Amino acid sequence: MFALVESESIKKFFSGNRGITIGDNQYPKEIFTLWTKSEREAIGIYEVEMDNSKRKDEQWYNNTNVTYAFGSGKVTGSYGDATAKAHADTKYTSQDKTDGLIPDGKDVGDVKNEGLKTILIRQVKKEAAGELQNTDWYIVRKADAGTAVPSSITTHRAAVRTKAAEQETAITNAADTPALETLYTYTKQEDGSVTRPLGELPRLES
Repeated sequence: MFALVESESIKKFFSGNRGITIGDNQYPKEIFTLWTKSEREAIGIYEVEMDNSKRKDEQWYNNTNVTYAFGSGKVTGSYGDATAKAHADTKYTSQDKTDGLIPDGKDVGDVKNEGLKTILIRQVKKEAAGELQNTDWYIVRKADAGTAVPSSITTHRAAVRTKAAEQETAITNAADTPALETLYTYTKQEDGSVTRPLGELPRLES
């Protein structure tokens, strides 16, 4: 992205994929690719430089809109301080009821907005259910025909449930959003593998 700067102030932005008009002069889109940086800046066109130092992972944070400024001979786009998403559910209050903000079917104390913990625990349950589904047919066969479920399958299914329970507990016990983020942060190990504090559900070997 490029910006037109006049009198030390940003006037407009350009995507760089079409020609532009500045005053009485028309310029082809090639000025954004074939002209040098100095040539563009001589007519007030500056390439926007992004400062992402305050931009955070949007799974855990709400980033601000980008603000643009001209200074020290360059145009910079930057973010403000990101705000952590709520880690716990927010619920309807008595004031919400007084203000008429509670929809039909809901009441004081019901969930107004789900927090990250609720969302993440639901994901754990879904992932565990998906893994167990791969071997559900053994259980159905046992119920229908009395065929014994192999011990390896029984052990695997128990391990999935145990690990899922551990993950849910870890999520529930996280004190805040940064703590949740840490649970999901992968780090490289000496053997080249990557792991996260939350761990992974056991997978059935094929």
